[in-house]
Amino acid sequence: MAAAVAGALLAGLMATTTTATLTGCSSETVADERPGGESHAAALAALHRAADVLVRSGSSRVRTTMETATGGTRVSIRGSGAYDFVRRMGRLRLVLPRDAMGAVEHEPITELLASGALFMRNRGAGIPPDKWVRVDTTGIPDGNLVTGGATDPLAAAELLRGARGVSLVGEEGLDGTVVRHYRGTTDIGRAARIASPGVRGPLAAAARGFAEHAVPFDAYLDRQGRLREVRHQFTVTSGEVGGQDGQDGQGGQSGQDGRSGQGSQGGQSGQSGQGDGTGTRGGTASGGRSGAGQSGQGGDAAQGAPGNRSTPGPQSVRRTLGVASTIELYDFGAPAAVTLPKSSDIYTGRVGSPQT
Repeated sequence: MAAAVAGALLAGLMATTTTATLTGCSSETVADERPGGESHAAALAALHRAADVLVRSGSSRVRTTMETATGGTRVSIRGSGAYDFVRRMGRLRLVLPRDAMGAVEHEPITELLASGALFMRNRGAGIPPDKWVRVDTTGIPDGNLVTGGATDPLAAAELLRGARGVSLVGEEGLDGTVVRHYRGTTDIGRAARIASPGVRGPLAAAARGFAEHAVPFDAYLDRQGRLREVRHQFTVTSGEVGGQDGQDGQGGQSGQDGRSGQGSQGGQSGQSGQGDGTGTRGGTASGGRSGAGQSGQGGDAAQGAPGNRSTPGPQSVRRTLGVASTIELYDFGAPAAVTLPKSSDIYTGRVGSPQT
């Protein structure tokens, strides 16, 4: 259930695009040591300790944007709220575009962010509007960096611990504050290994789930070293999106004269066996487990042998998509009251399609 829920928002974004285009991967940036500028080592140190500085800052208000673009169409999910960096908890209200969850405009979704967990309310898909759905962020392929529709602000800062090549673009003004603009590439796996304990689990899940660990970023730090804005360019495939895999599916379609086997717990089905009595295993799509194929019944042949693995069917072709996640932090010290739902308020039934 957790995978199906967590993938709802990004799955909707991917459904609105017709072609996969963006890759979001870049080579490591060479350090920029301009006259009068800080050294490469100092730049890396500022980014590596950005999460620690936020914890010392206490709390802030937050704005989030998750967007993708393909074929000239840009789709965005925007959010706003507050975050307590000491308690590692936040509350966001996400506003979805009209087509991100289907033809009908969706009501705003409330999300509660906690260490290792995401709570969603008013998600739709047949879930009562007064109930919360809980997702274990350590058990979904991207650690909820993108699939919930907003990156956890503290996780976004913790990702900078894996920064490698960094350049100082220069000083700029941001909402009336002078900030230093850094550009570089971070590594999800490296960040996961040295992240704070409360964020390590989700980042470790992302390190296991993402095919591409290199994540380009732009980060803006004020003179106190506080992260004011960060933009990560993630590269995801359909198999890395929570909720796209593990759905119940049927086995391969029947071939000539022979019956294909049923694939248990498969994703999209694979192609069927030929009519020589050979059955197939249901091909997996987006990470679903394939089930053993039943014996194929030949047209004029005797009982066929157990099915062999087939190649994934046309519906299981993985798509690559660039997803840009932007976190803006402001009004430091503002209250961030977050109360997690009681167990009686958490939905425990079956979660349907996000478009229902």
